[in-house]
Amino acid sequence: MIPPFIIPPFCFIFCPVSSPTPSSGWRVALAGLGINLALGVLYTWSMFKGSIERDFGWKGSQLNDPYALCCLVFAFAMILAGRCQDTFGPRITATIGGLLVAAGLTVISITNSYGVWVLGFGLLVGTGIGFGYSSATPPALKWFPPSKTGLIAGLVVAGFGLAPVYLAPASDFLLRHCGLLKSMLVFGIAFAVIVCGLAQFLVNPPAGYSASLNESSSVANAKDNTDFTPGQIIRTPEFWLLWVLYFVGAGAGLMVISSISGMAKKTMGESAFVAVAVMAVGNAVGRIGAGLLSDRIGRRWALMLVLLIQAALMFAAIPVTSSVHGAQFLIVLTATLIGCNYGANLSLFPSLTKDLWGLKNFGMNYGCLFTAWGVGGFVLSRLQQTLKASSGSFDSSFLTAGALLLLGSVLTFLVKSPKPRHGS
Repeated sequence: MIPPFIIPPFCFIFCPVSSPTPSSGWRVALAGLGINLALGVLYTWSMFKGSIERDFGWKGSQLNDPYALCCLVFAFAMILAGRCQDTFGPRITATIGGLLVAAGLTVISITNSYGVWVLGFGLLVGTGIGFGYSSATPPALKWFPPSKTGLIAGLVVAGFGLAPVYLAPASDFLLRHCGLLKSMLVFGIAFAVIVCGLAQFLVNPPAGYSASLNESSSVANAKDNTDFTPGQIIRTPEFWLLWVLYFVGAGAGLMVISSISGMAKKTMGESAFVAVAVMAVGNAVGRIGAGLLSDRIGRRWALMLVLLIQAALMFAAIPVTSSVHGAQFLIVLTATLIGCNYGANLSLFPSLTKDLWGLKNFGMNYGCLFTAWGVGGFVLSRLQQTLKASSGSFDSSFLTAGALLLLGSVLTFLVKSPKPRHGS
């Protein structure tokens, strides 16, 4: 039986974008948001870990290996997917992504083999998410002027963070009524239909379309002069500085997301999925809120605030998660705020990519930078699982993440815009 909330509110009334109108850009942005709502299945891994440990007998770091590899593959697949998106367009790229995610979930639905799960979820699903995610944001940004970059980037990627709001209760329902393996099959079929369907609405503006007509000519010209290639950006110190900051900001958040259900179980018991769902709300709000804030005060200042607040939350999480009889609302509040600050990274860094290096090669440029997200998720989530297995608590993980975030907030003062290159 498939619960009614398994297919979220993707089904907006879309019409194919045949000619540019004031609503064309919003249709593309909402299609991208809908695709990300499906691809956000990655953030519900903590819901599956308990069933995997109980049904399959996996122990220690094994429980996080498919998730950690999925994060890593997702990130590096963004480079190839970005090239595909820049060359063949977002529609084809997103369709490939939907089929790969469905294939991966279908493969793992027939076995409890550790190796197959690592390859199916880690490799196939990770690659599929990379292709789908990489094709959602670029076409949406091309329909809007620079003054709305933060807002649109935050709105599109908010779907990815918001996904656990419906996926957490859906996963809980399916795990109880269908079991782990059948649940994966249901998700595979549903996401194939959703992602491939909405992919057909992802279109770039027609040739000659300008989103900057209402912007000042100086702003428009500044943006047009910064179309860097991937080969150019990776030779700049600004790229590697942003890479390190993304590694820290995203890795710390993914470390918590991968285990939030287990953290909450001591206090909330079988209602731990609520913490996962509410954290997702914070994740989505953080993406949109940080995008709006950065449009007003600048990307660097917004990023510094995000890293500082996230560091404080990591330290505050130590007494909250260590208490067996702690107040449930403290667990939920902490999870929500951590999700909010983590989500902010996912709108700030694509916005920085567009601001610094232009839209012409945005897919590959952001794909290169996004590898930091994957490496951060792989390293810190696996480190967290190892530290938890050796110490029996999450304290050392939070201390490590908090220290890295503090260092990152200091490094934001070094972020500078590269000089525009004419004709690049």
